[in-house]
Amino acid sequence: MGLRTLARRLLPSGMKAKLRTMAEALHRRVLPLFAHSRWSASLYYGLFSRTFTREHYGVLQGRREYWRSLNRDQKSYALLRRNTHRLEKGLIMRPRRTSFAEAYIEETVTMFLRAEQSAVIAQSELQWAHDVLAEYFSVVADTPVIAQARELWQQRSDANRLTGDAVPYRRADAPETDIQPEQLEQLFRRRRSVRWYMPEQVPEELIRRALNMAALAPSACNRQPYEFYFISEPERAARVAGFAGGTVGFAQQIPALIVVVGDLSAYPLERDRHCIYIDGALAAMQFMLAAETLGLATCPINWPDIEPREQAMQRELQLAPYQRPIMLMAVGYADPEGGVAYSAKKDDRVLMRQ
Repeated sequence: MGLRTLARRLLPSGMKAKLRTMAEALHRRVLPLFAHSRWSASLYYGLFSRTFTREHYGVLQGRREYWRSLNRDQKSYALLRRNTHRLEKGLIMRPRRTSFAEAYIEETVTMFLRAEQSAVIAQSELQWAHDVLAEYFSVVADTPVIAQARELWQQRSDANRLTGDAVPYRRADAPETDIQPEQLEQLFRRRRSVRWYMPEQVPEELIRRALNMAALAPSACNRQPYEFYFISEPERAARVAGFAGGTVGFAQQIPALIVVVGDLSAYPLERDRHCIYIDGALAAMQFMLAAETLGLATCPINWPDIEPREQAMQRELQLAPYQRPIMLMAVGYADPEGGVAYSAKKDDRVLMRQ
């Protein structure tokens, strides 16, 4: 048992409150000094706070796992997804260059050849990479580097695979929609955080349908570095929701819960570590809107970066060090008599800067 844990158990509540007040006062006094530069800020977190140690550890673990995973059977390969998307951007460039992607085309073909040997890879990903590569080699002019990659491409084991339609297309060919702005705004106004639910089981097929719609959300280089953990047992959902805090009073009647988990192993460099939160949040918002159209209500639940809570979630979901909880979502059939917070929102006069 650590000294902090022992102190929490043995000290009177009044003494603990006094110690917290003293510690906060000390932190406020030293903040101006340590906030002076990046170096001193790093020194502050080395001396006074371990808040970011889990993120440091997770990022390094993710970088290591990224390189390891490239040589293992995977359902999805982050490098292949990223480079395929880069090829797509080159194909739609105006004007399109005669030759492009020399810096990464051989790497992309090599990764594709590795991926097609995987017994578990998602076939939609493999087909997309195949179609984009086929399109690329059909339009690009050879240079020594591209010619070498083309020769490697022609040696693939799926040489007889039919080329599909998973390639860039004109905006004019996008699916038509008759949704009017007023209808979309009505959906946005209806989708509010619902905290009171009916005691009915949430059908898994509805969750899967909403998730497939959520997966259409934009993602940096189309990596989609997240997973949705679906907890359908009410007792477990209530317990896990309690890890987050801020759920006292309503967590006990949540029928189902989703934990959005980011995957730092999608990135070889620290600079992209924030993408799990951006991409995960984009997909989560799209999921909540999709769920609303399917008759389900949702409530996003903030996930605090507090070490004991992180440990509890890691144990519960058996997360690797490079997997980070992003947020939780309660989901279920809304109790029609349950209250919904009005929560006035900022408008364009506050949000827009020119």
